[in-house]
Amino acid sequence: MRARTLARTAVTSPSLVARWGAAMLLAATTRRHAAGLSGVSVLPRKLTMPLRRTGTDPVPELAALRAQHPVAKIGRVLGRTVWIVTSHEQARAVLNDSVSYSTDIRPILGGDGDLAIGGLGFTDPPDHTRLRRYLIPEFAGRRLAALAPKITEIVEHQLDLLEESGDPGDPSDVVDFVSACAFPIPFHVICELLGLPGEDRERFRELGHARFDVTGGGAGTFGAMSRSQEFLAEVVRAQRREPGDGLIGALVRKHGHELDDAELTGLVDGVFTGGYETSASMLALGVVTLLRDREAYALAADDATVDGVVSELLRYLSVVQIAFPRFARNDMTLFGQQVRAGDAVVCSLSGANRDGEFADRPDEMDPSRPGRGHLAFGHGMHRCIGSELARMELRATFSSLSRRYPDMALAVEPRSLQFRELSIVHGIESVPVRLVPTAPATRP
Repeated sequence: MRARTLARTAVTSPSLVARWGAAMLLAATTRRHAAGLSGVSVLPRKLTMPLRRTGTDPVPELAALRAQHPVAKIGRVLGRTVWIVTSHEQARAVLNDSVSYSTDIRPILGGDGDLAIGGLGFTDPPDHTRLRRYLIPEFAGRRLAALAPKITEIVEHQLDLLEESGDPGDPSDVVDFVSACAFPIPFHVICELLGLPGEDRERFRELGHARFDVTGGGAGTFGAMSRSQEFLAEVVRAQRREPGDGLIGALVRKHGHELDDAELTGLVDGVFTGGYETSASMLALGVVTLLRDREAYALAADDATVDGVVSELLRYLSVVQIAFPRFARNDMTLFGQQVRAGDAVVCSLSGANRDGEFADRPDEMDPSRPGRGHLAFGHGMHRCIGSELARMELRATFSSLSRRYPDMALAVEPRSLQFRELSIVHGIESVPVRLVPTAPATRP
């Protein structure tokens, strides 16, 4: 009964606590805290430091903190001490430990089983184990292999639209990679994965965009989340009557007797939020990075080397900057630091992946680097379930882009690009590019 209640609560609140400060890791997952989202900018910089970037790089303070100690106290939120883990070895150990820590946020907020929390990321076994096992087969090799041709088709179509979005009479006209490709590609891939009917996709696209648009403030974002979840609930009810060919239909056919509509909607919503903005940010920031490194951009065109490019981009960019917070179950000594029961332990994925003890020359982009071991997808039982799907999207996009437009270049000075200032999922608002070089001026 508890597992069913827990899954149902995920439908009423966001399953990705994106774009807000460290305090929101503990508070923003319930509707009653939505009004506090606008106050994030007044939090001490040390507390929000793991959520900041300098362009594509983690802020220097993160490396300085790691040099002092791999585990550091950075503040208090809701009466709880917050610890940040910045080294690769120590972060990996914390993420792999499901005994010493809990990710269930309800006790911290003083709630019970009916309190809305954020999906799989904020659940513990056995609830997490039960819910995750429904999804694992849908992200296995055979299912993803069947999706591969569609991913290629989506990528090629969006690259066509990228070219068409400029001036047809001027092939060197400026176009925006983010709006034309970075967001549409993962959106359409997720729609294919879920099996959303074509007539529903435009409505879902509008809801999805509003969900990640924070210009109107936190309350507006929460409203968009609620509307998109209501939409998914409608789709689930429709596919309960007539299962489609995608993930929703597969879950209905295989587990419909075990999952009610609210639980199924929660799982579907988790797939959407976990794979949409993260993949979009990787595509956008990945293009910025590759266009600054022409050798890596050229390597992306080769099937033999594109995997190395993608793996290194995942490590180098680490767009998901921090893992879900872990809460100490008991007093403990954590790598020399005295952590008390209930303290929040947050692993900096961007910090761990730039740890010089893990990667030689960590602040350099090196596609020849062995790709095993980075923490871009997390680690342990909460490791991203859609990691291989994300890799497929990145490989297909970057390889096709490099082949079709080998001379593509940024259309603005890199320093003028507008990166997000404070976010769990790091990103960029626009990437203006020219698909072909500007024609050289002719002498009179």
